[in-house]
Amino acid sequence: MTLADAAAGHRVRLRLGLGYDGTEFHGWAEQPGLRTVEGVLGRALSLALRTDTTALTVAGRTDAGVHARGQVAHADVAASAWTAARPAALKYLNRLLPDDVLVHAIDAAPAGFDARFSALWRRYSYRVCDRPAAADPLRRRDTLWHRSELDTGQMNAAAAACLGEHDFAAFCRPRPGGTTIRELLRLDWQRTEPGVVTGTVIADAFCHNMVRALTGALLAVGDGRRPAAWLADVLAARVRDPAVIVAPPHALCLEEVGYPDDEHLAARATLTRRIRPSPPPEPPRPAFRI
Repeated sequence: MTLADAAAGHRVRLRLGLGYDGTEFHGWAEQPGLRTVEGVLGRALSLALRTDTTALTVAGRTDAGVHARGQVAHADVAASAWTAARPAALKYLNRLLPDDVLVHAIDAAPAGFDARFSALWRRYSYRVCDRPAAADPLRRRDTLWHRSELDTGQMNAAAAACLGEHDFAAFCRPRPGGTTIRELLRLDWQRTEPGVVTGTVIADAFCHNMVRALTGALLAVGDGRRPAAWLADVLAARVRDPAVIVAPPHALCLEEVGYPDDEHLAARATLTRRIRPSPPPEPPRPAFRI
């Protein structure tokens, strides 16, 4: 965008890459009287650009206590404000932010970019220490301490049933007018170091509490409280199961958001906004007893 465009009052969409420690935040979304990532970042961005309150759109609305290393957001601002602030925008913005938020990059977004709807996938990690002797108090803010050793083989066997496109209503807190149909691209657990198991989950998008509910169910499989086949039965039922305990938020981190090439950003955003039809009922599975 040229200086002439800026002078004419045009607006520009900015893309921001950021990370944060979610411990002291009440989630991403701004809420009156509560400290949120959106609230803190929006105010700092407005000050850095010397504009009115700046609205932000984010790739993944993290819950209270959830962290992020690879969060992405966009904001539409006056082009004149961006032109004036651009040379020192990143440095000044981070000076205004508290220590638990850091913006890695900020620049004008490519045409058609939407932080939420242009995304192809989101990748989260969940870190668990399942050996008390290996528990590190310095990692207490990003690691769940689990009392029983986990069998990753059983967890991965159970997780395989959830791959692909399904109605994840059994693992979601539904939102009015929203859909619980998602495409799960990856869900597996690896022992990443002695006494530590890390889960990786990738999907086109996630509904509310989906990752933590899946994690809670898989922990029950991993420590032997439930058989591997149980997860598929819960998924097929499409209703919240009181036996599924939602895992704590502090061990969950948004690691990365994937986007298509610039020329496909607008098309991806249009495609994502479609209303997904409900899939046909899954065939009943044999009953089992614990």
